[in-house]
Amino acid sequence: MLQKKILECDLCVIGGGMAGLTAAISAAREGINVVLMHERPILGGNASSEIRMWICGALGKDNRETGILEEIALENLYRNPTKNYAIWDTVLYDFVKREKNITLLLNCTCMDAQTEKGDFKDDRNIKIKSVTGYQMTTQCFYEIKSALYCDSSGDSILAPLTGAEFRIGRESKNEFNEATNLMEADTMTMGMSCLIQGRETDKKVDYIPPSWSTKLTEKDFENRNPDLYKENENFWYLELGGNRNTIDDTETIRDELIELATGTWDYIKNSGNHNADNWELDFLGFLPGKRESRRMCGEYMITQKDLSENCVFEDEIAYGGWPIDDHFPGGFYHRGTPNTNIPTPAPYSLPYRSLYSKNVENLFFAGRNISMTHMAMSSIRVMATCALLGEAVGKAASIAIRNNLTPHGIYTEKIDELKKLLLNEDCFLPSNKRRMSDKCLNAKLNINSDVIRNGEDRAHRLYGTNEKNYAYFAGTCEEITYEFDESEISSVHIVFCSDLNRETLPGGICEKTHSTRANTLLSSPVMHMPHTLCKEFVLTGSLNGAETEILHIKDNRKRAYHIELMQKFDRLILKLVCNWGNTEEIPVISFDFE
Repeated sequence: MLQKKILECDLCVIGGGMAGLTAAISAAREGINVVLMHERPILGGNASSEIRMWICGALGKDNRETGILEEIALENLYRNPTKNYAIWDTVLYDFVKREKNITLLLNCTCMDAQTEKGDFKDDRNIKIKSVTGYQMTTQCFYEIKSALYCDSSGDSILAPLTGAEFRIGRESKNEFNEATNLMEADTMTMGMSCLIQGRETDKKVDYIPPSWSTKLTEKDFENRNPDLYKENENFWYLELGGNRNTIDDTETIRDELIELATGTWDYIKNSGNHNADNWELDFLGFLPGKRESRRMCGEYMITQKDLSENCVFEDEIAYGGWPIDDHFPGGFYHRGTPNTNIPTPAPYSLPYRSLYSKNVENLFFAGRNISMTHMAMSSIRVMATCALLGEAVGKAASIAIRNNLTPHGIYTEKIDELKKLLLNEDCFLPSNKRRMSDKCLNAKLNINSDVIRNGEDRAHRLYGTNEKNYAYFAGTCEEITYEFDESEISSVHIVFCSDLNRETLPGGICEKTHSTRANTLLSSPVMHMPHTLCKEFVLTGSLNGAETEILHIKDNRKRAYHIELMQKFDRLILKLVCNWGNTEEIPVISFDFE
């Protein structure tokens, strides 16, 4: 008999993709105990070196996702300027390992769950008692007994294991009056991809394809047009399986995708049409990147109309802004354009009620499997948006544990507290901004600007800001000082400019905005930290002339700090030493306190 270990925790997260990763980190930082179970040896899911899809999110100026995701992106710029995937994997791994409240189970597949049926809180009829994973490397079973669970597995593994309600496939036009021509619902989805990546060399490199490669011609690439010299060529259109079952048929589809991928490289290298003599195949993914399978049913189901009509939710906890990007189920073999591309009013609002089960009392979800229609999913599914959802779930779980609440109880009793936690941790909520304490607003400020205490943590058209009125531009070694009557300071909030639009980075739009790279050219740029970001700063508190250094950061890689204090002061001083661009202006977006 194989060994079995039992672990107990506050939150068990299933799936270590970008949504599960941020959910686990977010919860752990709030002090609750988390088990993160991931079936692969590498974190990141579709963003990992095993699959290599880009982390996309809301389009549009100033819409970049912040919070944990921006922390990761900035750390990657610092440690990984050549966008090496081996280093990228270690960056993600490091963000989890540094959290003392996370127990990480890699190579561990969730394969069973114990539930209890009955009349539970909030009209739920199922409660999860434990889940069981099998770790293949140790040949050990892990039973996780947790108060709360989060399914970020992508495929919603806890749906069949627990009886959580879910959907799969495309809704008919009439069900939600969405912008689709589908008159009858079906089980078709978007497909999956095994990506390829090329590397340019300084000499000719031959390619001999396997005998089983799919033979392709120029006609097969109509409306696809592969081009290794375009930095946005990541071969996403090598897609199959949407007209089959993207769970049951994954292995068969994977085989066909590998045949298609090698056949594509054969065509690029050997057709003579793509100037590819000096290119070598640098990567071929054997693990398909999935776009769609089961979607959980929550208290609210987001529809395409919610996005397109820019519905603002009272329980807004995240936002999106990717187009309605629906891929045809036939994938690569669909003739014509491979996808729709309908703009959305970025940023659009996303509600908390879509992140927890309508029939399982203690089940959250975050990622491409939240409660939404197929059409809404075609926009919300991208990983930057999913990471925001994960961060929201982590914070919600921490509030639930501290207050003995269910996920639904957060909505009815603590939604404002959830929003405040997210805003404090540098998550942008389009219809909300941070509220300033009277203590801060009444304090004497030594600069002739209140922009740093207006609760707006980024430049954005929703705030009516522009490139010069969103921040105070401090000089090198300048000090910003608050003076006030002696008072206990509970927290200090600081936000610097991390160049959300990445205008100070080299390359085109893909090089500037993505943490990873598709194809590598001889001329691919070496990245660096955003020039606007403060590199060194000192935060000091003073009481009756006696100064206490609160924080001194050199080689700063973070955009935002929310520092819990509970100390008495009558002055706070922020000294800005320099920025990463060594320019004379250091933008300070926020510096305030409670």
